[in-house]
Amino acid sequence: QVQLVESGGGLVQAGGSLRLSCAASGRTFGNYAMGWFRQAPGKEREFVAAISRSGGSTHYADSVKGRFTISRDNAKNTVYLQMNSLKPEDTAVYYCAADRAGVPSRRVYEYDYWGQGTQVTVSS
Repeated sequence: QVQLVESGGGLVQAGGSLRLSCAASGRTFGNYAMGWFRQAPGKEREFVAAISRSGGSTHYADSVKGRFTISRDNAKNTVYLQMNSLKPEDTAVYYCAADRAGVPSRRVYEYDYWGQGTQVTVSS
């Protein structure tokens, strides 16, 4: 079992930056692949980025590639999402998730644990 708590969301102007953090409980954080997803009002939850157990492999949605960076610090039980060049269409609730299988998947249903989410609003 792992509990996830996101932080770092807020209101930012288009072109600005935010860094989201996701702190995990437990001593087995390094066994999980981690992912970031987002959900805008009236839309399905969508994949943003994922990272392998060691951090050596990362994957991004095309819509954020080159602007967002996922990273992790296993000593701090934390995964990050650095978001640069933000656009109004990035506005959503952002969730982090943990995958027990250790596979950095793009699929929502493959993740076992989810945080409560943090709101990101980008104004034009």
